[in-house]
Amino acid sequence: MQNVTRLCQSKSIVTVNGQFPGPTITAREGDRVVVKVVNHVQYNVSIHWQLRSGWADGPAYITQCPIQTGQSYVYNFTVTAQRGTLFWHAHISWLRVTLYGPIIVLPKKGVPYPFPQPYKEIPIIFGEWWKADTETVINQALQTGGAPNISDAFTINGLTGPFYNNCSAKDTFKLKVKPEKIYMLRLINAALNDELFFSIANHTMTVVDADAVYVKPFKTNIVLITPGQTTNVLLKTKKHRPNTAFLMEARPYATGPASFDNSTTAGILEYHLSSNNATNNNTKIALLKPSLPKFNDTVFATKFSKKLRSLASSKFPALVPQKVDRRFFFTVGLGLNPCSSPNKTCQGPNNTMLTASINNVSFVMPNTALLQAHYSNQSKGVYTADFPANPPFKFNYTGNPPSNPAAAAGTRVAVLPFNASVEVVLQDTSIVGAESHPLHLHGYNFFVLGQGFENFDPNKDPAKFNLVDPVERNTVGVPSGGWVAIRFLADNPGVWFMHCHLEVHTSWGLKMAWVVMDGIRRNQKLPPPPKDLPKC
Repeated sequence: MQNVTRLCQSKSIVTVNGQFPGPTITAREGDRVVVKVVNHVQYNVSIHWQLRSGWADGPAYITQCPIQTGQSYVYNFTVTAQRGTLFWHAHISWLRVTLYGPIIVLPKKGVPYPFPQPYKEIPIIFGEWWKADTETVINQALQTGGAPNISDAFTINGLTGPFYNNCSAKDTFKLKVKPEKIYMLRLINAALNDELFFSIANHTMTVVDADAVYVKPFKTNIVLITPGQTTNVLLKTKKHRPNTAFLMEARPYATGPASFDNSTTAGILEYHLSSNNATNNNTKIALLKPSLPKFNDTVFATKFSKKLRSLASSKFPALVPQKVDRRFFFTVGLGLNPCSSPNKTCQGPNNTMLTASINNVSFVMPNTALLQAHYSNQSKGVYTADFPANPPFKFNYTGNPPSNPAAAAGTRVAVLPFNASVEVVLQDTSIVGAESHPLHLHGYNFFVLGQGFENFDPNKDPAKFNLVDPVERNTVGVPSGGWVAIRFLADNPGVWFMHCHLEVHTSWGLKMAWVVMDGIRRNQKLPPPPKDLPKC
């Protein structure tokens, strides 16, 4: 970890090995990966790898204490049951804004893709950029109770593109392609607070993978990707297109009442010119633009999400739990708490403080890592094992808000026996305003059984669940003013974070943790912590 200064923005940022975005990690399914992280910056740091990795999972104060300045930690994990694209990123405060990079998981040697072999594979990672220091931005917001300042730009592979002032014309990602070839674009949304639409002018994409799991291929002109998600698409290039370039654009999908960065980042797709088709310097190049949905096009977002299905083949089965051992109903959304600032002046609505919660619990980060406390049987004073399986009181979740919108603060976890099949219905609320929430579960993939709008009906909606070929992923968007149902098998012992991947909502408390107990067999137990595990 070290600070570097970006040209044009005149700003020092935190990076890995001086690179922004950070280095790509490439491994094959089944490989063991060892990464030594040395912290040379003034902030505490931890790194999350989006893998089933126990002590190497990375969220600060959940599976580890952060790596302090001048200290190091070796992340040691094995890639299992994942094939495709993931990404590593900082998992403490808002350092993820610049600390991120791709993880490419190739199939085992000799095992082909279940789709045409690409001519070339290119990571496309979307980011979000602030001119100000983001640690200052979020700290000020938490102190005042208001919303943080929105970002100033989005990026593609670290570059803003031609639609921003201050050097952006030359800060543009360019993808040069050959005619009539198949390219795999490995799309990653590393933005802090925005879901994104992505499209390439005059080109169609075929979605083949989501969150490192193969899906039934389908064609689309536009991809919706939430923070934390990855999507692999095949791009078949056209016949030679002289004197033409194509914009690749990304801009937000936003559903909440708050302001957001309504700007557009762009890269340029260009065709290689053969010597026979070379153009002279006076040739005018046509630059074509794609057509993206309106920022609040929930109809498109819903249709896109419903197209995602598991392969459910003999080689890649969809192992959906058919029975359920534990059922949970979680309300997720924003709320308002009384002003607690010393001068009794807050910037939330009507002098309140914005908060966020799951089942009315606004999660408080502990001072020591939950996994360490769990492993050493020293949970007293760190957490309580009483996270509510249902909301503490029922109300019209997507209608008029309750008279008391305050959330209770606490460090509460839900405990699961090993190998329990778990079903969770995630219900958006409209207390402050209905809004989509991309929920990410650490340590597991889950199956998305179904989704709908308004309030979940436990008597009618389960009959519509897809138990045959639901998409399997690690991050899912809870629809604005609606619900989504997921299932997973709790076969990975440890402590696993679940949180909104909109970083501002996580900062406000929209997060919780699962404690999965050991099984009977030796390979079903949490191993001892590494000797160099950071201390708080």
